[in-house]
Amino acid sequence: METRAVYPGSFDPVTNGHIDLIQRSAKLFDKVIVAILKNMEKAPLFTVKERAEMLEEAVRGLDNVSVVAFSGLLVDFAGKIEASVIIRGIRAVSDYEYELQMALMNRRLSGQVETVFMIPAESYSFLSSRLVKEIAQHGGSVGEFVPEGVERRLGGKFGLRS
Repeated sequence: METRAVYPGSFDPVTNGHIDLIQRSAKLFDKVIVAILKNMEKAPLFTVKERAEMLEEAVRGLDNVSVVAFSGLLVDFAGKIEASVIIRGIRAVSDYEYELQMALMNRRLSGQVETVFMIPAESYSFLSSRLVKEIAQHGGSVGEFVPEGVERRLGGKFGLRS
């Protein structure tokens, strides 16, 4: 039986830390669905379409990885796509506390899905989309933190030259 995993997030924008987890997950599971959360309460820098394009470009070549957008409860979405695993990245203790609470709630809502916590490569343990946007907004270089296409788009959003 095929093991499907869903890796949810806002990916605003996708970082090399996200890509690290996606690549490693692709080796562990038969199918990995990268799921972009449509959250109407947040004001993202990039549209869902732009985030999907950046992710699709970044995971090109990973045949068992696909990118989709979703809204609503993650466990409902996981059931809809027949995923039995939710992948979550943990960088620090503060992430763990939040993610543990979410994992326990998801387990309560659906006993059909397990959460797997993954730790990013050490070189990405400090990295977040929020920090990348802040650096780019102030004219800093983000090339080592994001895929090339994302760096280009960040430059376009903030009027920077690459």
